[in-house]
Amino acid sequence: MLNISARVVDSTHIELSEPIGLETGSRVVISFATLEDEGADRELWLAAAASSLASAYGENEPEYASTLVKEANPDYEA
Repeated sequence: MLNISARVVDSTHIELSEPIGLETGSRVVISFATLEDEGADRELWLAAAASSLASAYGENEPEYASTLVKEANPDYEA
């Protein structure tokens, strides 16, 4: 997925802020978010991501003994 900004030229045309590297005639799907909406959506996504990370790496995460490792990663430096 590609996210870039664009300017509305009229009700059927937009002007992209940068080239997207697609051939003329390519079909695309476009979703719109106004800059006013972007801040609220971003905050919701950040909060959801932070919550997921907190539950994955929280205080109650168990310690695993090295004896449970079936195959050591030779590139890992302890």
